[in-house]
Amino acid sequence: MDHIVFAHALTGDLAGQNLDGARVAEVLRSPDLGWVHLDAMHPDTRPWIEQNLSYLDRHTIDALLAEETRPRATQMNNGMLLILRGVNLNEGADPEDMVSIRLWVDPERIVSMRRRRVRAAIDIEERIRDGRGPDSSGAFVALLVARLTERVEPVLRALDDEADALEEGVVDQADPMLRRPITDVRRRTIHLRRYLGPQRDAVAAIRTMTLDWLTETDKRHLIEAQDKLTRTIEDLDAIRERAQIVKDELANALAERLNRNMYVLSVIAAIFLPLGFLTGLLGINVGGMPGAENGSAFWIVSAAMAILVGVQVAVFRWLRWF
Repeated sequence: MDHIVFAHALTGDLAGQNLDGARVAEVLRSPDLGWVHLDAMHPDTRPWIEQNLSYLDRHTIDALLAEETRPRATQMNNGMLLILRGVNLNEGADPEDMVSIRLWVDPERIVSMRRRRVRAAIDIEERIRDGRGPDSSGAFVALLVARLTERVEPVLRALDDEADALEEGVVDQADPMLRRPITDVRRRTIHLRRYLGPQRDAVAAIRTMTLDWLTETDKRHLIEAQDKLTRTIEDLDAIRERAQIVKDELANALAERLNRNMYVLSVIAAIFLPLGFLTGLLGINVGGMPGAENGSAFWIVSAAMAILVGVQVAVFRWLRWF
């Protein structure tokens, strides 16, 4: 069954064992808690769900298999439709291109689906194989939310370090090449914020649900995860604002540099303006030009223009133009 990524029994005689074939559906129909993780993109997934999970209505199945999702949590009787996001830790992928995991959770069964590999789900499976897995649906949800939240922190630290480096780069040398990395940091921050905001609201919604399998201990763990998500979102907002400030500082530094260069060119143009007038005047080809027959006239005119430049510089400095 290629559409089943893995399946485990979490309680009962088969607790901790890997399930395959017909035993997957048997455990999901039994009073014991079972977990099956499916590939949402496999063509056999929907027929398998419709055949073995007939208690799920069409709208729930559509939500589990939807191509685009946002984090949310919806209570349905004593079950819950839960959609969460995690950073993309797959090889060659951008972490901010967040992967989704969609779940149906009730007291006896957990059905999860992925479109891309979700590292948090693999973490939980490894714990189950080691005999340290969750033994209730509430504990599973709390552990999954915690693992998804913890894996955001290294990405957040990396973004914060990049923002620090960009700030130092702008202070040391305002290089126009810094515009692209500044924009990239803002883009990645916005992408993370886009899903982590609704995810925090979804975790808060779980805490208020009246589900008999969600214990007070599970809710305390969810409170901790919600608090971490809130701090993460606040840090993302701070990084985004810092990136905008750095971008403004870079623009101001580049504008100041341009203005300074234009000012220097303007002063030089002002100095050479009268010299250009004099050389143009003396260069007219008409009779009666003074000094035309004097061999020293060129040096006399050059000295006069040098004196004129000295007078202009003195006047400009007195006027504090430079």
